[in-house]
Amino acid sequence: MTSAMPHVPSGHRPASFHAPVLSCVALVLLAACGGGADAGPPAEPPGWTWSLPPGFAPPLVPADNPMNTAKVELGRRLFHDARLSVNGTLSCAGCHAGALAFTDGRAVARGATGQNHPRNAPGLFNAAYQATLDWANPAPRTLEQQMHTPLFGEQPIEMGANDANRDAILQRLQSDAQYPNRFAQAFGGETAPLHWDNVIKAIAAFERTLVSAGSRYDQARTGTATLTDSEQRGQALFFGAQGAAHCVQCHGGPNLGGGAFVNIDGRVGTPGFHNIGLFNINGSGAYPDSNRGLIEFTGKPEDMGKFRAPSLRNVALTAPYLHDGSVTTLEAVLALHADGGRVFGPGPYAGDGRANPYKDPLIDQIRIDAQEQADLVAFLKTLSDTPALADPRFADPFAR
Repeated sequence: MTSAMPHVPSGHRPASFHAPVLSCVALVLLAACGGGADAGPPAEPPGWTWSLPPGFAPPLVPADNPMNTAKVELGRRLFHDARLSVNGTLSCAGCHAGALAFTDGRAVARGATGQNHPRNAPGLFNAAYQATLDWANPAPRTLEQQMHTPLFGEQPIEMGANDANRDAILQRLQSDAQYPNRFAQAFGGETAPLHWDNVIKAIAAFERTLVSAGSRYDQARTGTATLTDSEQRGQALFFGAQGAAHCVQCHGGPNLGGGAFVNIDGRVGTPGFHNIGLFNINGSGAYPDSNRGLIEFTGKPEDMGKFRAPSLRNVALTAPYLHDGSVTTLEAVLALHADGGRVFGPGPYAGDGRANPYKDPLIDQIRIDAQEQADLVAFLKTLSDTPALADPRFADPFAR
């Protein structure tokens, strides 16, 4: 199923001279680290000061990838640069566009070679706070670890980098008028800093800055905005003050989902993977072979069809929905939950998902009528953080 939302261009292929004007401070740093043969490696760059909304302590940062301003800016450029892909056609932003809360508007993501991914591209806002970073794979726990899959994965191909072309892709960056100096600024102390490990570290540093908590919901919590009656009723349903929506039991914490919320102060919640009754092929509990969920990594039958509950921040901007992008509207998502699952008639997926033996018992406890569903949709739309979408710190540096 395709999305009704507009397709976002897959990335930019900037000429080597495209770059913003460097500040005087940056020029001084360049002069200091770009001297003659006796200059030696550049000094360590200055550090980083977090600017975070209320309720968001700094995220965990790996000891081997400390934050600094030059690294974050380098990561922003790499994130938006299609030259990182095998054929120069797809940037990270091609599947994670800022205007769509770092999603792509497609049912499923599409790689640089045109191969479709079996899953929907997840949003990246607040990813630094998530204890798990994949729809079904519980193993990657840092942005650095997770990035190996889109860069180097072969089934499916996303960016398409591999052993045969890695050096050639790096040479594109080495030949750029800006990148060698930018890597030197970001990774002071290294004599040859332009390599894949630092590409990954720089992009991860940029992604850690993608924090969203400026929605009308957040403003209402601080008394600077007022929700409508319908939005307030939806909020009460969501957090369990009335009715039986049970939303917060899977979509809780400051990030409203995405598994456990982790920062320097500790952890809130536990990583959550759930089967919501989307399939029950031939009554066996099975999901499609290409999209079976957590069982693909654990081998446990009871993990069939379990996928991570995503963050619902900015959810009105990230259609289509669910791990396979098969539901196009928030109204349809709420109706599916209220129905206790999905039913397929004759065909390859024939079966009643409501009777899936591995379905999370919470799904059958959801009791929301049409008005309550409408109120919940109204509340979910208050979670859109419009200022973050236009934040120049996250914008494409190659855009004209």
